[in-house]
Amino acid sequence: MGAPRSRPAVSRPEPTVAGRPRVAFQGEPGAFGEEAALAAIVDAEPVAVATWRDLFEAVRGGASAAGVVAIENSLGGTVRETYDLLLEYFEAGVRIAGEVSVPVRLALLALPGETLESVERVYSHAQALAQADEFLRAHPRFTVLTHYNTAAAARMIVERGERRAAAVASPRVAALYGLQVLAAEIQTGTANRTRFAVLARTGSGPVPLSPAVAAGRPRTTLVWAVRNVPGSLYRCLGAFAERGVNLSRLESRPSRAARWEYVFWADLDADAADPVCREALVALEREAQLVRVLGSYPVAAEGQ
Repeated sequence: MGAPRSRPAVSRPEPTVAGRPRVAFQGEPGAFGEEAALAAIVDAEPVAVATWRDLFEAVRGGASAAGVVAIENSLGGTVRETYDLLLEYFEAGVRIAGEVSVPVRLALLALPGETLESVERVYSHAQALAQADEFLRAHPRFTVLTHYNTAAAARMIVERGERRAAAVASPRVAALYGLQVLAAEIQTGTANRTRFAVLARTGSGPVPLSPAVAAGRPRTTLVWAVRNVPGSLYRCLGAFAERGVNLSRLESRPSRAARWEYVFWADLDADAADPVCREALVALEREAQLVRVLGSYPVAAEGQ
């Protein structure tokens, strides 16, 4: 056999563009993730990626200085895939460095010339469809179809030139893709918001959070697995209760390590570096099988 061929050099996007940090978001221009990137990071250069995993990979590999990933919606609840990926990429050094809260305003968008009465098919991401469920149920003739992203659904209609179709997306998408707004404010309620976690890789330097995002009180997100013995969860929670550390959220998720086993996700109203919180975490580690602190970061300001 001859000498092995050398591999060609592979170019990789730099994490900054002309001094502007590249911030990955999932979807297409006009997506709520792009709004989150612009709101969270000073002078951000938003970069669209196709999937949540692609976003984590961009941060892990250094192609992007940061990423913004949907973690919870005030109506739809937590985004389960995000939590699974946060745990999966923990060993790769991906952590939560901040968060931003984006108001969700939804509109029904279609090609010029369409009317509300002419629409037969409606496309959007599953969560956006759920958040507009009341409006959609009021139009039973609509056939509702899921798509991987709100803005991408709008773009698809334009690229196909698809008549009798509409997309549920942010109203600002209309101007980006030459669509018209058939109905505005179709989301259920006026307080609909999505929390986006700002991701960064440990050792890559500080993330330039915008002043409004960086000013919030501290929060720590962590995950742990209890021992399969009576009272284990009680003792885990006691580690925080006995020290006055408040849990603002607690949720269980199936463990990928074993069938019918679960891990617990929590948000603490404290910084992991605070002595009292650190003591609680040490007590938790004595009781739990696994503890992963996914980041301590400022809570998004109420006005965000």
